[in-house]
Amino acid sequence: MATKVNEKELERQEKVAETVSKTDQFFRENRNTILGCIAGIIVAALAIFAYQQFIYKPKAEEAKAQMATAELNFRSGNYDLALNGDGNVLGFAQIIEDFGAKGGQSVYFYAGVCQLQLGNYEEALNLLKKYSGKDAILNARATACMGDAYVGLEDLKAAIGCYEKAAATIDNIFAASYLLKAGVVAEELGDSAKALSFYKRIKEEYPSSLEGYDIDKYITRIESQE
Repeated sequence: MATKVNEKELERQEKVAETVSKTDQFFRENRNTILGCIAGIIVAALAIFAYQQFIYKPKAEEAKAQMATAELNFRSGNYDLALNGDGNVLGFAQIIEDFGAKGGQSVYFYAGVCQLQLGNYEEALNLLKKYSGKDAILNARATACMGDAYVGLEDLKAAIGCYEKAAATIDNIFAASYLLKAGVVAEELGDSAKALSFYKRIKEEYPSSLEGYDIDKYITRIESQE
């Protein structure tokens, strides 16, 4: 019995030795290739680190600094200045051209809203579609602004889709304003039933919103026509 155990152990040790030998042989035969790959990985890692530290981060900080002034102009309602700058400060359009979204995804949102306010609906859509921030409220607002742009382009069905999506993105009083817009546009399309469904959702789900206080007149107007 002991002999069989020893034979098995000897066989196992021989297999281990054979595996080690093959591994050693493989390394010796491919030593330069393996070392080259390791060196390449190290160089790539160092290059990524250097890019992050000495190129990307400084660019991001500069983009944020430029964004701050443009945002002030945006909040004051000076959309043309916020978008295009004045030669002394950059606007969102130039910030996007120079830095992309290094200062944050919100640059696409701000630029899109500026274009919307200036009546440039196609440009507004293109920019708003690029926005992909993580804030649910801002995401919903961007989607609703796309709806406004579609209204400007007289694509009312697409506008309703955007308003519905915006209302589904957040469950708070902001949703009521998007549902109201959807209802008004549905009425413009002659779809009273759909408009009524939006108005009733406001009444049932968001009665405390500003839109909720006044929603009965919208409901009554449609129901009186039936």
